[in-house]
Amino acid sequence: MLLSPLAERNWEDLCLVLEEVLDDQSHRQLFALELGSGTGQHVIRFAPKMPFVTWQPSDINEESRDSIKAYIAATHAKNVLQPVHLDASEPWEKWAGLSNNSCDVVVAINLLQYSSFKTAQGVFNGAGKILRQNGLLITYGVYAINGTITPSCNEHLDAEIRQKNPEWGLPDIDVLRQLAYGNEMRMERIIEMEEFYKCLIFRKLEKNQTA
Repeated sequence: MLLSPLAERNWEDLCLVLEEVLDDQSHRQLFALELGSGTGQHVIRFAPKMPFVTWQPSDINEESRDSIKAYIAATHAKNVLQPVHLDASEPWEKWAGLSNNSCDVVVAINLLQYSSFKTAQGVFNGAGKILRQNGLLITYGVYAINGTITPSCNEHLDAEIRQKNPEWGLPDIDVLRQLAYGNEMRMERIIEMEEFYKCLIFRKLEKNQTA
């Protein structure tokens, strides 16, 4: 079981956001896909708090999937499925057999800043296909706004990330808003979190609503 100190710090606040956003649907069973599940600490913590959600963790890395499996086994989580290999930069038809309009929620925690723009495009293209009408795409991370990164600590974070991979870096909220719009979704809310992190809530709308 891998351990991420960041996941240990932020899971509770993230869980509160998810519980609030999904509260009006808690009377029915939901299906949620987590992209880039990493260690598995988030999904394992979310599961008992939201028993009305069946969680599908995924990750591109085998080591991460092994960690998720270990957490599932250790916690006896009933509503967490075994992790699947999923590369969000690939066309949605390759997303582990998930079908059109099959998900109520897609969650991406700290994924977009450690991904190429192609992956960001894939996340929004895929979510636009696999989400049901009124389904939610929820992303969490640190973002640029209209081409600007503030405060200076976020500039340093962006520089650090780009040093690891020049294709990575803090995504721009305005660009993500446009990606959402092009995939029949709209940004519904921006929720301010700790340490300049934000949760972005996107909702899939009926086609005539996106006109």
